[in-house]
Amino acid sequence: MQGIHLTGDLFDCNCSAGLLTDLDALSTLCRDTTVDSGLTIVDEKYHVFPQWQGQPGGITGAVLLAESHLAIHTWPERRGVTLDVYVCNFTADNEAKARQLFDTLMFAFRPRSQVVNRIVRGDLAAGADALAAPAASASGSGPDKSGRDQLIFDWLNAHAGYGYTARQQIAVKDTPHQRLEVFDTHQFGKLFRLDGRLMTSEGDEFFYHEAMTHPALLSHPSPQSVLVIGGGDGGSCEEIFKHPSVRRIVMAELDEDVIRIAREHLGTIHKGALDDPRLEIRIGDGFEFVRACAEKFDLVVLDLTDPDTPAFHLYSEEFFRMCRGLLNPGGLMTLHLGSPVYQPATVKKNAAALRKVFKHVSPLTVFIPLYGSLWCLGVASDSVNPRALATEAVAQRLRERRINGLRLYNAEMHGALFALPTFVRELTDPAAPVVPAKRAA
Repeated sequence: MQGIHLTGDLFDCNCSAGLLTDLDALSTLCRDTTVDSGLTIVDEKYHVFPQWQGQPGGITGAVLLAESHLAIHTWPERRGVTLDVYVCNFTADNEAKARQLFDTLMFAFRPRSQVVNRIVRGDLAAGADALAAPAASASGSGPDKSGRDQLIFDWLNAHAGYGYTARQQIAVKDTPHQRLEVFDTHQFGKLFRLDGRLMTSEGDEFFYHEAMTHPALLSHPSPQSVLVIGGGDGGSCEEIFKHPSVRRIVMAELDEDVIRIAREHLGTIHKGALDDPRLEIRIGDGFEFVRACAEKFDLVVLDLTDPDTPAFHLYSEEFFRMCRGLLNPGGLMTLHLGSPVYQPATVKKNAAALRKVFKHVSPLTVFIPLYGSLWCLGVASDSVNPRALATEAVAQRLRERRINGLRLYNAEMHGALFALPTFVRELTDPAAPVVPAKRAA
């Protein structure tokens, strides 16, 4: 009659394998989360499917609720799950309980990506809300016109994640390479997500883009040519163009739809940089572009998705060595290494690969609000050590280049970015000597 229907298709779940095949584990999870949400269990029934091609079978089950039902089905061979929660709101508003049940189950399965729908169901007497929002999405199947917030979430590792509420999803595009989404959020305005990963937002992009570009650019006396691999949102290019000596940027972006989405929705991030005549956009695989490129650059910026995405081959020693071959004398390369808190093994691996290629590797850290974590970036060069650049020299170059209006980076911040916490120093340079603290007089 009148109620809320939540459905979810969860893909590439990163939960324990037993949760998809063990009846006791799954039924206990469903039972406990239902009780915790405040809904009333009337009965429950599960069926375990036989083995298929030597692999454990999945489980299908239903929990009958006084308010309606929970249905669940697992596909262990695909690491997939479907969820179905419906509650009646005829005598009471049970939506908050349904959302708690649904979200808790979704987080337990830890999907890499998901398609979630919120459907308002009811007869004509239910009023305008039911008619205005026949179908809605919490993560990617269409804008939610109900006026209620949606949850958007990203896993930092198998055990921790970070998320936000959004007013609505305002753009979605499935391209030959990936899924692109733009949300309107309360916290950070427009937020861009790629394959279920939080990428950038209007409200906090300066943390990442300024730290990615200015420490390296200010370490060069006169940067003129820059290669950006990835970076289709245009935020890095916008920062690079603030340096008046820059005459040319080549951007090698895999997916032209990223640039189209950015032009349409992320103008406050790129501020027109994507249409600057000094920018040449090359669509295609960054690895192959670098392999075939004969041009030299003063700076190479690897503005990529995370190392555990299809961009993993761009975080290899082989690729770093290819990028080094594109640098002019005195040139630098900059990239992000991952979160030292949630991805320490990744940070350690990437830093080690850089040290096999470059003489100077200078990690830096910055807290990025969108990701909810301290993040590690790095500047690499054969001849330039940005940590050695004095505060006064940075201030002078900022004045000479008439760069102002930055929100994160300044002369004093330059050295602070490279002042590493001890645990990050141990991850990124295990051979670095530990300087003992001086005893107070």
